[in-house]
Amino acid sequence: MSEGYLTTHVLDTARGCPAEGVKISLYRIESDARHKICDLTTNADGRTDRPILGQADFAKGSYELVFEAGDYLRATGTAGPEPLFLDVVPIRFGMSEDDHYHVPLLISPYGMSTYRGS
Repeated sequence: MSEGYLTTHVLDTARGCPAEGVKISLYRIESDARHKICDLTTNADGRTDRPILGQADFAKGSYELVFEAGDYLRATGTAGPEPLFLDVVPIRFGMSEDDHYHVPLLISPYGMSTYRGS
C-alpha cells in the first residue's frame, strides 16, 4: 500500500469560517482526458469526512480538484451578481511522491488562493 493520500480544507475568507457544503470532484488527468475518481462534500469544518484519495487508491500523477464554490457562495448569500466572478474553481496539480498532499482552497466572492499544505 502507498504512503500517499490527498486531503483538502475549504475556508471562506470573506466570512472567516470553514466552508461547509462545498461539492468537490476529483479527476485524474491522462494526456488530454479527465477521468472522474470521486465526488465529496465538505463538512462543518470545511474538510471532507475521509481523504479525497486514500492510501489504498493513491497513485502518482496529474490530478484536478473541482470546487463548486459558486453554489456555496449563493447559499451563504455572499455570491454577488450573476454571472459570478468565481463559480466553478478547478485546481490542477501533480503528485510526484508517495506522501500526504493537502490542497486547501481559500475562497471569497472575488478571490481565491491555494497552496500545498501539510
